[in-house]
Amino acid sequence: MSDLEEFIAQLPVCDVHEHHIPELIHSSKVDLLKLFQQSYAGWTQERPYPLPSETRDVDPMLSDSPATNWDSLKPYIEESGSSMFVRNLLQGIGELYPIARDGITKSNWQELDQQVRSNHQTPDWRNTVLRRAKIEHVITDPYSNPLLDPVETFGKNYSSVVRMNAFALGWHPQSRDHNENNAHELLEGQGLSTNTFEQYLESLETLVKSMRGKNQVAIKNALAYDRFLHFDPTSRDQAKAIWGQASPSAEGQKAFGDFIVDHFCDLCAQYELPMQVHLGTAIIRGSNPMNLAPLIERHPKTRFLLMHLAYPWSRELLGMAFVYRNIWLDLTWAALLSPSHFKLALNEALEVLPDDSRMMFGGDNWHVEETFGTINTFKSLIGEVLQAKVVAGYFPFDHASRLASRILKDNAVDFFGL
Repeated sequence: MSDLEEFIAQLPVCDVHEHHIPELIHSSKVDLLKLFQQSYAGWTQERPYPLPSETRDVDPMLSDSPATNWDSLKPYIEESGSSMFVRNLLQGIGELYPIARDGITKSNWQELDQQVRSNHQTPDWRNTVLRRAKIEHVITDPYSNPLLDPVETFGKNYSSVVRMNAFALGWHPQSRDHNENNAHELLEGQGLSTNTFEQYLESLETLVKSMRGKNQVAIKNALAYDRFLHFDPTSRDQAKAIWGQASPSAEGQKAFGDFIVDHFCDLCAQYELPMQVHLGTAIIRGSNPMNLAPLIERHPKTRFLLMHLAYPWSRELLGMAFVYRNIWLDLTWAALLSPSHFKLALNEALEVLPDDSRMMFGGDNWHVEETFGTINTFKSLIGEVLQAKVVAGYFPFDHASRLASRILKDNAVDFFGL
């Protein structure tokens, strides 16, 4: 390991993206199988979100799991064992549980399972792992309860983002997003009115205006899981015409959502909050980052944090970040999908982005074992890339070390105003 890679391994982290949600992170019933099912390794067995042509009764990550035994673990460990999603989780488990340092096998899984169960019944296990990963602050997307106060729920080292999907689909009191969230229920739970379209818009502004006081630091646009990311200019009257319809046409649904997204962009600029946008794999026909270009052009004062290196469209994303100077990049998840692609894209990002403030990183995980593995994976990969740049003479050691500190912590602290 080079001096630079050793330096990076010791750096503190501001983790800008997790899915630490109460029903999972506080559960005392987590076992070894649930660590796989409720992680990206679980995506190797079943995609957790439906496509437009599909329906589902329950999120497979939150559904009851089969009995934990070798036969239920083997599909992950042996049959999908080359997936980086699986490799990363195995690495995290191996470092946190010495019995699994050389892998999970038919002979050690039972003892490991007991250790996992025991740790997840220990109240301080989560914070112990976060400290070992040198994570000082976590920004979580608690999508099952988008308006929770993360400090009340998780502790003072947490902030959260407010996922806006339900509000963009809130044309009717019964309409719900892909996470089964309902805008009217969420707003009324905050004492806000939704009886008329005008009240609805006023309630959204009240919601955004109050976010900082509830430790909520950004709006999250994850609509790539609900619809295509074409957001066209739409008038208030067009959106109001859809209000109250139980089953608006596809065009009507799009018009309402387009208007609400623009409304949130305006509110983000007004109240100095960034907007995160999920890009890449989801409803993949509509998730290309170029779809966002008109929205970003319409809102030059809104700071957009575009996520996941927009895999598989990373070059398109970097081109946009060069042209539009109100774009920042969340490198989260791309390193877990493909380290090879990530290193190539990171090399290009270092060369293309206009300044060193533009990148930050998070785990994007549900359980801390996966978060631990993800942070270590990212530190290793960024260390390889930066060390190669130093050796090639692209920039000196001091610049590389300063840049690593910015990506892992300082940029996020400044960007989110932590």
